[in-house]
Amino acid sequence: MAQKRIDHVGIVVRDLEKTVRFYTEVVGLEVKGRLVHTNGVFQLAFLGFNGSDETEIELIQGYSDQLPSEATIHHFAVHVPDIEAEFERLKRLGATFIDQGLGQDIVTLPNGHRYFFIYGPEREWIEFFQR
Repeated sequence: MAQKRIDHVGIVVRDLEKTVRFYTEVVGLEVKGRLVHTNGVFQLAFLGFNGSDETEIELIQGYSDQLPSEATIHHFAVHVPDIEAEFERLKRLGATFIDQGLGQDIVTLPNGHRYFFIYGPEREWIEFFQR
């Protein structure tokens, strides 16, 4: 069997421009491409890191004007090499952190992996994760 990996995660959004700005300026992703779907309705933006063909975030505008208050996914995780530095960078940018009720900003799991969450512009959860 061929090796598998996640190709992309699709997030339905209300405001594509606002969301692209957030993911590029706050999260650090870069726009890899934009297009209008063949149906002529959906506007799509594909984002990733460092020009890589690895997992992408696909932002989809025009899918529904009746979206719930939170995005249509729970979260996705962005790997970072230095969790403390990323936490401080996002704090300086005014990101909205998610209080998980654990009494700590950065959670450390029993296996040593560490993480925290922020809200994206559609109230989706974005996890910053260090192995």
